[in-house]
Formats: sequence, structure tokens, C-alpha cells
Amino acid sequence: MTQRTDQVASTLKRATQGILSRGLADPRIRGLVTVTRVDVSGDLANATIFCTVTPHKHEDLSIHGLQSAAKWIRRQVADKVKFRRMPQFTFKIDQQLIRQQEVLASIAEAQREDEKRAIEKNKKKDI
Repeated sequence: MTQRTDQVASTLKRATQGILSRGLADPRIRGLVTVTRVDVSGDLANATIFCTVTPHKHEDLSIHGLQSAAKWIRRQVADKVKFRRMPQFTFKIDQQLIRQQEVLASIAEAQREDEKRAIEKNKKKDI
């Protein structure tokens, strides 16, 4: 990404989160929706907005509602941010955070197992 696309992505992230924090009238959007990152294409024509939804059981329905409201959200963001051309919005679930949580859980489990083995090894030495 270039510096310009990074700037646009950061601005869109803040503005979109501001719109979503005020809430939408769509009943499909449930729970807490958080914008985690925004990827902007090189020509600044498209923006993929990655979100997380808490609780996770509402993710699919909420993303469907956000995608349906994408044009309205884009218009609201355009009122806040003055760009020559506002990118088209696409909303997706941020799978990267889910994978990071799984990896961290696996690392923590491996550390616990190593500690148990070390304790058992020390007990066998004492005998």
C-alpha cells in the first residue's frame, strides 16, 4: 500500500466506525459491530471494510445487513469526509482476528503442557 491508500483507509475506518457506533435501523444488524481494518484498492475505487461482530452468533446476519446498507453508509461517510471520489464499500468478517485468537490459544495450551511435563520430570528426579 502507498501512503495515500493508507491515509484513505485510516480516514474511512474512523468515519465508518463513527457511523456504525450511532447504530443503524436495520434489524439484521445485532450486537456490537467494530471496524478492525480497511483495505483500499490502489485506484481508490473500492474499499473492503473488515468487521467483527460481538456476539459471534450474529456475524452472518449482521454482515448481510451491513452489505445491504453499504450505499447508505457510504453516503453518510461521504458527508463527513471530503474525497474527490468515494470508494465503493464491501463489508467482510475479519477472519484474521479469529485465526490470531486460535493461535494464541494453541500457544497457551502448549505452554501449560510444557509446564506440566517439567513438573512431572522434577517429581521423577526427586524419587
